[in-house]
Amino acid sequence: MIMKYLLLFAVLFIAYMMWRNKRIDNGDAAARRGPAQRPLAMVSCQVCGVHLPKPDAVIGSDGLFYCSQEHRQRAGRQ
Repeated sequence: MIMKYLLLFAVLFIAYMMWRNKRIDNGDAAARRGPAQRPLAMVSCQVCGVHLPKPDAVIGSDGLFYCSQEHRQRAGRQ
């Protein structure tokens, strides 16, 4: 008698796991995370050439992009 209940429980558990995995594979998990972010525009520092996101860059008076205030000042001295 107990074996029948154990077998029934095992079958129900396996069915539940299959249903759950199918739901996750269909993208329900991705929908809960929210919309994907858009990629940021990248610029390169005029002194060292490092690439960084445009919002993080320092803009010089000449309109060029720099990675830091130090590099902006260094470019002004040259």
